[in-house]
Amino acid sequence: VQLQASGGGLVQAGGSLRLSCAASGRTFSNYNMGWFRQAPGKEREFVAAIRWNAGSTVYADSVKGRFTISRDNAKTRVYLQMNSLKLEDTAIYYCAAATQGLILSSLRQSHYYDYWGQGTQVTVSS
Repeated sequence: VQLQASGGGLVQAGGSLRLSCAASGRTFSNYNMGWFRQAPGKEREFVAAIRWNAGSTVYADSVKGRFTISRDNAKTRVYLQMNSLKLEDTAIYYCAAATQGLILSSLRQSHYYDYWGQGTQVTVSS
């Protein structure tokens, strides 16, 4: 699977952004999808994930209630709607794909993902 993330940019605190990740190369609907982020000087961390059939989602506590992950299997895209952005949301955001046969909690862990996009920068200013 080839993944291309887009939609990042500069936004003021409290604002919103919608990230998009376009997938190609394999059957998109066979994959669970996740978003991770990495801030300067920090390790990559889990943000959100969605099951292959969009049946369930999971979020990091730090974004729960502010971010929403969704997917459109017909368009082979996964989205991350980010609202009420905070300074600490500044990071490079990566989308990733993991095979179907995983329990939801496993999708929090980056080593279960097989494919990664190139990342898109999100910068939140005060």
